[in-house]
Amino acid sequence: MSIARTLDLGRAVDVVILEVKAITLIADYFVIASGTSQRHVKALADRAIEENTWKPIHVEGYELGYWVLLDYGDVVVHIFREAERSFYGLERLWGDAPRVDLEGHSQRP
Repeated sequence: MSIARTLDLGRAVDVVILEVKAITLIADYFVIASGTSQRHVKALADRAIEENTWKPIHVEGYELGYWVLLDYGDVVVHIFREAERSFYGLERLWGDAPRVDLEGHSQRP
């Protein structure tokens, strides 16, 4: 997934891809990553938007930079500050979803 690679190259912390298409209609994939500060979260969101050919349908949370959501339709990108990521626990919430590595290979939970 190119967005996940873009975030990884931007030094995002712990980039995780969850394949959620079998358990929700919201999206096929969630990409979850952390930034080390509000500025880093916003920079990661900027990089994801600028360096990918697809543009998000909707962007939420950019102004504050605690949790930025980029909605690409089939892919929803969540970029958190580390404290917010821990608090909301999306990986725990969607724990039944298989993880996909950066090369696109699925891994069962």
